[in-house]
Parts: sequence; C-alpha cells; structure tokens
Amino acid sequence: MLGYHDFHTPMLHYPKFLYLSFLIGEGDEFGIGATMTKLFLRALDGEAVWPPPVWLMRQAGRYLPEYRAIRAQAGDFIALCTSPKLAAEVTLQPIRRFGFDAAILFSDILMLPWALGWGLKFQEGEGPVLPKLRSTADVASLNPSRVAGAITPILETVRLIREQLDPAIPLIGFAGAPFTVACYMVEGGGSKDFAATRGMAYADPMLFEALIERLTEASIDYLSAQVDAGAEVVMLFDSWAGVLSPALFREHVIEPTRRITAALKAKYPGLKVIGFPRLAGMLLGVYAAATGVDAVGMDTSVDPLLAAALVPDTVAVQGNLDPLALVAGGAALKQEARSILDALAGRPFIFNLGHGIVPQTPPEHVADLVQLVRAA
Repeated sequence: MLGYHDFHTPMLHYPKFLYLSFLIGEGDEFGIGATMTKLFLRALDGEAVWPPPVWLMRQAGRYLPEYRAIRAQAGDFIALCTSPKLAAEVTLQPIRRFGFDAAILFSDILMLPWALGWGLKFQEGEGPVLPKLRSTADVASLNPSRVAGAITPILETVRLIREQLDPAIPLIGFAGAPFTVACYMVEGGGSKDFAATRGMAYADPMLFEALIERLTEASIDYLSAQVDAGAEVVMLFDSWAGVLSPALFREHVIEPTRRITAALKAKYPGLKVIGFPRLAGMLLGVYAAATGVDAVGMDTSVDPLLAAALVPDTVAVQGNLDPLALVAGGAALKQEARSILDALAGRPFIFNLGHGIVPQTPPEHVADLVQLVRAA
C-alpha cells in the first residue's frame, strides 16, 4: 500500500498539548508490520479509549486564515480539490495547529459524480450546481471508465499527505454515500426537502435504483483507490439520509452502505469504515447493526445517551457537539462537550461535531475544545 506506515518521513511539529497515545504492536490492520497502534484506530477497533480521540468534520476550512490564503491562491474550488500540493497542505493545516487524532482528505463528496462525467460547478454563495438527472439516458451517461483518470490528482493528494503526516496520525479517506450524492444530482444542487429525489424514488423506483447502483459501484472503486494510495480509514457521508421514510432508508441508505462496507472489507481485511447517516433518528442503531460499519456518526440532534443504548457496543459512536456551541465557546462549549463526554464514557467513542465546522468559528475555540477533551 503506497505510503502506508512510512516511518522515515519528516515529522510535523505539534502543539505541546498533543495527546499521542499508542501501543507497541506486532502488526497493523492490513497485515503489514507496524510499530504502533493508533489511538483513533483503537477506538474504531472497539476499545473504550479514554480520553477519546478527537477530530472534527470540516476541520480544514474557511474558519482558518491559512486555509483562506490557500483558497485565494487556488481560485476555483474544484481546482483546489484537484491540486495535490495545495489540497495536501490544506489537509495538514489543522493537524499542525491543533494536533487532532486523525486527518481527513480535503476534497468534496461531489467529486465522484464529477469524475463520472456529470457536470459540477460551485457558485459563490450558492454552493454546488449540477445538471438535473431525470432519465435512464442520464444514468447511462455516467461513465465509470473515466473515474480512474479523473481522480488521479486526488489520489496524488492522498499520497502526499501520507508522506508528510506523522505516522501516529491516521488519514481518513471519504466519499459521499450513494443516496446523498443522488440527492444533489437529481435536485441539481442543494434543497430544503429534496422533494424531487424522494418523488423519483417513489414514482420511478427502477430509475432511482439504477442511479444508486451506479453510484454504489463507483464508490467502491473510488474508496478502494484512496486506500491503495494511503488512506487508513474511510468514511461515508450520508448527509440527507434522514429525509427518507424508514422503508426507503433501509433500501437506499442501509443497503448501499452495507454493500460498500462489505466490498471494502473483503478487499482490505481490517479496514475501518465510519458511516454518518445524518438525521437518522431512531434508525441509528439499525444502521449501525446492519451496515457493518465500525463507527457511526451522530448528528447534533441525537441524544448521546440514546445513541449509546441503540448502537451495539461493538460499534464506536462519533460526535456530536453542535457546531454553534463551538462558535460560542466559553461556558456553553464546556457544558455541551462535558455532557457528551459524560454520556459516552466507558464505550468506544470518538469526539467530533454533529456536523461540519462553520466558517465563523474562532480557531481559539477549537484549541479550547481539544484541550477540554484531552483533559476528560
């Protein structure tokens, strides 16, 4: 596996409060000789590590002045995602500043439909804009044979990150889950209720299933390529899973995730997979048990005590601080973070947000949060 466990690469300089907890071991998750078991991977392996590992969704982003400088240099957002040196630098920035227990590839969940040949652009103040998928011919136009070439710069980013990243810090690769990616393709962008997507799932189930099938197979290939390039964990972001009825949730969220997870684990025994079915509610436990994931992300609305009861104790939970509590900082941040820590002590747990960091977040509040978690 390219770049995996390269212990001769330069070490990054971390803040003094960096918590590097690891065990000496005789082998890693993929059967390659290793000298340590990483804190984050121990939690994903079902160990109740305490204090828990911590990383944050969108930890590389607009709240950091160093990110804004790179973003201005890159210009177009897709250009940034496909510029290996710049994307690798952006990925590493929050690791240098805060010493998180995991890094996550800087990219976007819509780079997969882009790689399949579906139009994509990002409009300032509007977000992603795509053609609206409406027909069998549209699905047939999605070209899996062009993916390998299109994602070449993204895979080079993975390799560059792994070369520069401290070997004690795992690298997370990711993709959008098929249903959420389908939402953006059918709607042509974001939506309040994804009515066109839900309507297609009911009114033309064969067309919608064909789209989900194409995205599921492409996701397996895309994530496999990231693992081959050096990612040690993969995550599936299903940001709009909660807009579906329970029956459609099982069909279009659970089943594709189960297939992707099973295919990856068959190819890479020991690979860890995190699923994030945002707004899943009471179906969170069903998702965790049925998909085969090693950890399940909780969104902000989830009661951690309920999640602990619903999710099997062999599956780690990840989350779920409100990003706006992080913006507020101070007493509100401490209270919210401590309530989550108290609720999930004694079980496999990874501290994170319930959604991504928002741009107005003061970086010093992020540093405060990391110190608070590590003092738990």
